[in-house]
Amino acid sequence: MISKKNLTKSDIKKLLSDKFFKKVFIITGKNSFFKSGANIFFRKLISDKQTKIFFKNSSLPEINELRSIINSIKSFQPQLLIAIGGGAVMDYAKIANLKDIEKNLSQNIKKNNHQNIKISKLIAVPTTAGSGAEVTSNAVIYINKIKYSIEGKGVLPNYFFLNYDFILSNSKKLKSSSGFDAISQAIESIISVKSNNKSLIFAKKSLLISTKNYIKFVKKPNKNNANLMSLAAMYSGQAINISKTTAPHAVSYPFSALYNISHGHAVSLTLEKFLKFNYLNINKSVCDFDLNKRYSIIFDIFKVSKIDDLVKTLKHIKTQANLTDNFRDLNIDIKNDYHQILDGINNQRLKNNPIKLEKKDIKSIILDKQN
Repeated sequence: MISKKNLTKSDIKKLLSDKFFKKVFIITGKNSFFKSGANIFFRKLISDKQTKIFFKNSSLPEINELRSIINSIKSFQPQLLIAIGGGAVMDYAKIANLKDIEKNLSQNIKKNNHQNIKISKLIAVPTTAGSGAEVTSNAVIYINKIKYSIEGKGVLPNYFFLNYDFILSNSKKLKSSSGFDAISQAIESIISVKSNNKSLIFAKKSLLISTKNYIKFVKKPNKNNANLMSLAAMYSGQAINISKTTAPHAVSYPFSALYNISHGHAVSLTLEKFLKFNYLNINKSVCDFDLNKRYSIIFDIFKVSKIDDLVKTLKHIKTQANLTDNFRDLNIDIKNDYHQILDGINNQRLKNNPIKLEKKDIKSIILDKQN
């Protein structure tokens, strides 16, 4: 049996030739599976296996579709699960693969109550360069448009397989959104209250790659920058697996749930605003580390010397990537809708912010975005 977590092409071919894996269950999206080329790659390798494919429909991982996936897996009883797609596919697979999670599913998710035991071996195959979900021990699910997280060692995939060929065919919009998610995750990880020396190494690696390759990958994708952005996303995933994300991610979820804004784009709506708020209130830091030094690391990577220049740089990156943060352009009536956004914020992620945030602070930041 292969012992590597990060599989090469030869590794995955050897793994899938194992006779123990008689039944293979694939969770994917139709675009992810066919447009990426994963269909051609995997069908050859599993042609001698009993195979079942579940094509997810929802853009966000939601509980009703999760139930369908769990029932399908229980009926099929596979020895191997393969998740091929973006963050939503990974989240579905990681949760559905938990033993007995379906018993009182809603409450188990809300309370993060599970046995941390996998039903089958799980291979995560990302077809986007963004979430890094292939290396994280948590997964997201939405219940009534509210985001919840399942966490634990049983959630972490057994293996992951990075293949730049699978992300080259992504639309420019998907490249922009997913790539910015990786950037935001790495930045947030650096200043998260749970950050440590190990997560800092991963976050810096991710940012050093993504700042040089993100816009190139969006505008002129090739095998080299696609491969590098896959690595940047993976490193950002390893970083937040330790540190978790902060306020920009906490606030992003209601924007996705209420307005169907893609995750990375939703995160981009408030990233620089929270970064500036945190910096201006640095004397109120609740971190065990020197927050000022962590900002210096971010400044150095982005080649700026002050917070206003960092804000300008991030705005410029978003403009180049065509990620608008104008609420009018996104058909969001922020003056009337901000209370719904506040109600949908993920407090679990909010607690990781280096500066304690009150609702009035978040309201001020959100309303400021209309200008």
